[in-house]
Amino acid sequence: MKWYPNTATEAGFPIGGIGTGTVTLGSDGDLRDWEIFNRPNKGGQIGYGFFALHVEGQDKRDTRILRSRKTPPYSQARGYHPGWLYGMPCMERSRLSVEYPFADLEFEDDSLPVKVTLTAFNPFIPLQAEDSGIPAALFRYKIKNESGIPLRTTVAASLPNLAGYLGNDEFENMLLPQGARNRKKQQGGIRGLLMENPSCLPEHPRTGSMAILTGDPEGEIQETWLTGGWWDGMEDFWHHFSQDGSLGVENTANSMESWLGPHKNLRVGSVGITHMLQPGEEKTFEFVLSWYYPNRIKSWDEDTPWKEGEETEKNYYASRYQDAWEAGADLLCRLPELEKTSRLFTKAIYESTLPEAVVEAVCANITALRSTTCFRIADGTFLAYEGSHERKGSCPGTCTHVWNYAQTVAWLFPELERSARRIEFGLETREDGCMPFRNERIFGSEPEEAVPAADGQFGTIVRLYREWLLSGEEEFLKELWPKAKKALEYGIRNWDPDEDGMLSGRQHNTYDIEFYGTVPMLNSIYYAALAAGEKMAIYFGEEETAERWRELRQKGSKKMDQELWNGAYYIQKLEDIGSYRFQYGEGCLADQILGQFFAHVNRLGYLFPKDHVRQAVYSIYENNYRDNFIGAVNAQRAYAMEEDKGLVLCSWPQGNRPVIPFCYSEEVWTGVEYQVASHLIYEGYTEEGVRVVEAVRSRYDGFKRNPWNEVECGNHYARSMSSYGLLLALSGFHADVPNRELSFSPKTKEKDFSCFFCCGSGWGIYRQSRDDQGRVTRKLEPLFGNLEGFTLKGGEQ
Repeated sequence: MKWYPNTATEAGFPIGGIGTGTVTLGSDGDLRDWEIFNRPNKGGQIGYGFFALHVEGQDKRDTRILRSRKTPPYSQARGYHPGWLYGMPCMERSRLSVEYPFADLEFEDDSLPVKVTLTAFNPFIPLQAEDSGIPAALFRYKIKNESGIPLRTTVAASLPNLAGYLGNDEFENMLLPQGARNRKKQQGGIRGLLMENPSCLPEHPRTGSMAILTGDPEGEIQETWLTGGWWDGMEDFWHHFSQDGSLGVENTANSMESWLGPHKNLRVGSVGITHMLQPGEEKTFEFVLSWYYPNRIKSWDEDTPWKEGEETEKNYYASRYQDAWEAGADLLCRLPELEKTSRLFTKAIYESTLPEAVVEAVCANITALRSTTCFRIADGTFLAYEGSHERKGSCPGTCTHVWNYAQTVAWLFPELERSARRIEFGLETREDGCMPFRNERIFGSEPEEAVPAADGQFGTIVRLYREWLLSGEEEFLKELWPKAKKALEYGIRNWDPDEDGMLSGRQHNTYDIEFYGTVPMLNSIYYAALAAGEKMAIYFGEEETAERWRELRQKGSKKMDQELWNGAYYIQKLEDIGSYRFQYGEGCLADQILGQFFAHVNRLGYLFPKDHVRQAVYSIYENNYRDNFIGAVNAQRAYAMEEDKGLVLCSWPQGNRPVIPFCYSEEVWTGVEYQVASHLIYEGYTEEGVRVVEAVRSRYDGFKRNPWNEVECGNHYARSMSSYGLLLALSGFHADVPNRELSFSPKTKEKDFSCFFCCGSGWGIYRQSRDDQGRVTRKLEPLFGNLEGFTLKGGEQ
C-alpha cells in the first residue's frame, strides 16, 4: 500500500459516482475541487465544507478541524478566505492511501489523546453502472481513545447550502441566490439535513440540493448557522463546538442585515455525532454527503447561455432520485451490500500478482470514468469529452479517435460502451457511411462539415466487435450492423478508392492534423477494422462480404509490410515530404502499429509478420523511451520535465527529421505510453513494458502531479484509460461471451499467477499455477454475475 503524506500536495482522490461529478479528498484531509455542478471546477473551493473534532475528558478539551496543517508556499494576495479555515486549529500531519475505490486517511497529532482515521468512498461495482453512479460520498471516521480516561468525543460535518451556486466572486465569496433553506429530516433510522432553494427555477442548470445524513442515533443537527456579517457564523459555530462539542442554537433572526454583504445568502448547516469513548475503545462516526444537480445545458458547450424556458438535458441519476436526500438515503440503506461488493472488487484487483505499478495505472485511471469528463443523460446514454479543462469540458463529442485507446469502460461497464456505439452508428453515421469524429446530433445540432477521422472511423468498427464479444447481445449487433457495414465501405471508398489495401489522401487523425501518403498507424487500424468486419460478416452469413474484406486486408497488409518496413520499424511513405507540413516521414512513431494493439485486445491475430511486429514495438521502446529529458528540445507542450522518465510520440533514429513535424511529436501522452507498454507485453517484452508503466507512475507521484489525474488536453483525459490494456496483456485474458469462452495466457509469474477479470457476464479472480513437471492448473473464482457454462481455456495469443 502506497501512502502519500500531506506534503504531497498534488495528491487528491476524487470521490463520486459515474455521471454524478466528484469531490476530491486531499492528502491533508481537505475537501476540494467540488465538481458536482455538471462541469469541471479544478482548484475550485467552497467555504465552510469541513469536518471537525472535539474531545474532552476531566478538565481537558481540544478542538480541531480534521485537516492537517497547510504547507508552504502561502501565496494568496488577500490572505486565505475565512471559509477555507486555514486560520483554525487543525491536525499536525496526515497521510493518504487509496485502494480503489476506498481512500484511507490517517491523521497524526502527538498532542491529542485520540487516534483519528478516515475511510471515504463511493460504491464501485463493475457491471453495475447504477450502483456505481450514486451522487454521494461516504465519510467514515474512526476515533480511538489512547488515553487512560474516558473521553467525550464529537465529530461534526458542516456544509453550505449550494443550491443555485454560481461560482465565486473575485474575493472567493460564494455567489448564492436568495431563498436557500435547510431542513432537518428523519426517515427511519436516518437523520440529517436537506439543503435546497425553492426560489430556484426547477429547470435552471444550477438548481439542485445537497444533504448531510447519518444513520447514527447520537446525531445532533444545527439547521442553520448564525447568519451574521463577515464571518460571524464560523465564530459562533466554533464558540459552541469548542466549549462542549455542541452545535449551538439555531439561527432565527438577524438584526444586522445591512452588514451582511456577500454573506447574506449563505446558509451553513451541521450534523454532529457524539460518543463516549472508554480508554482503549474505538468508535465509528459515519456521514454521507450527497448532491443533486439534475439539469445540464443541452449542448457540449457548458458556457452556452441559458434562458428561462429553454430546454435542458437531465442527468441519468435524476431519473432515479428526487433530491439529494433520496440519493444519500439510498447509499446508507444499502451500504452493507454496496460496500461488501465494492470491497470484493478491491480485493480481486489489489491482491493480484500483477506488478504494483500496473495495478496503480489500471485503478488510478478509473477516476477518468467518474470525473466530469464523462456523463450520462436521461435515457442512460454514456457521453464524454476527451478531458476536462479547469472550468469546462475539453474537446467534446465522445471523440472517436481518442476513445479508441480507452479500454476501462468497455471491460468494466460494457453497457455504457454499447450505448456510445448506438450513438456513433445509429445516430451520427450518415447514410453514405460517413461518421463524424465528434457527436453533434445527440444535442440536436448539425456540424457545418461532417469530418470523419480515419483512425476514429475504423477504430469504432473494432470497438463494435469488442462490445459484441463482451456482451454476447445479438440484438445489439443486429441493430448496428447495417450502419457498421456502411461505415467500413465509406472508409474504403474515401481512403482506399483503388482498393489496393493502402490508405491515401487526406487522413484526419488523433494528432489533430491531416496525414498524407501511406501511414502505418492508420493502415494498421484499417486492417484491424477489416478483420473485425470479416468476423461479424461471417456471423451474419455474409460470406461474400467477409471474403472481400479478407482479401483486401491480406493484400494491403502485405503491401504495407513490403513498402513501409525499413528493417527496424514502419515509416510513413510520402513523395516529397518537404512540401507537406505536420508529417513525420522516416520517424519512429509510437502509434505506428496501433491497430495491432487493438487486434491483440480483441484476438484478431497478427496483421503483419510476427517478427516484424515484435521488432517494430521494441524499436519504439528503444528509440522513444527516455530515462530523463535533460537537454531535450521540445517546442511543443511539456508533459515531462527534465528529471522525468517517459516515452515520446515520435523519434528520428535514422535522421531526416522534418523541420516542422506533426505538432505533438515531441510530447509524452500517458494513453500512448500505456498502449505501447501493453503491446510490448503482448510481444513478450514484459520487463520493458513494465518499465514504461513505472515511468508514468513516477511522474504522477503526488508531489509533482496528482496520482489520480493523468492529463493530456485536459484533466482526467480519456486516452489514459488505455491503461486497462495492461491487465489484458499481462493476463492474456480474452472474453468471447457469444461462445461462452474465457481464456488466459499470463505473461508473468506463470507458476503462481492471479488477477482480476471481467466480462459482460461476470467478474472475479483467475488463478493459475504450474508445477515442476509443467502441469498447469487453472481456476476461476467468480465473485459477481453468472459465469455458469463458460469454458476456461489457456493458450498463447
